[in-house]
Amino acid sequence: MDGALVTPGEAIYTFELHTLGGEPLQLASFAGKVLLIVNTASHCGFTPQYAGLQKLHEIYGPRGLVVIGFPCNQFGAQEPGSSTEIAAFCQCNYGVDFILTEKVEVNGSGAHPLFRHLTTALPGVLGSEAIKWNFTKFLVDRAGHPVSRHAPTTSPAVLAAEIEALL
Repeated sequence: MDGALVTPGEAIYTFELHTLGGEPLQLASFAGKVLLIVNTASHCGFTPQYAGLQKLHEIYGPRGLVVIGFPCNQFGAQEPGSSTEIAAFCQCNYGVDFILTEKVEVNGSGAHPLFRHLTTALPGVLGSEAIKWNFTKFLVDRAGHPVSRHAPTTSPAVLAAEIEALL
């Protein structure tokens, strides 16, 4: 159901995407897991957060956390590369082995339906639904419900206690 919208209280399991390698990725395959969904970019001041995201993946992955990075080129054209270039950059510079999806838009009429759902369910500051920059983070509970939204300035390490509670 790529493109299907769910109401804010519904689980996100109807959404489908593609990995950076082009393979289908159905969020339903993560039922029962905690998800950390992050829009990412390789040429951003927050790019070093890849290391913190990888650390969360390594620590909590065996207990049921799934980190998914969504490369996005909407903010200052900071993710201009091809899928191959993005994968190589993330692996070589940060040892990333968590899931990365194909490039997506997170705002506007071309926003992926998953991000439209997340931003409606969890508006930002002053009720704004728009994502303001790269490395905005969303936590989704084991039932597939979005539970929290975190600003790009929030270090991945700060999420550890919340992740612990959700696991």
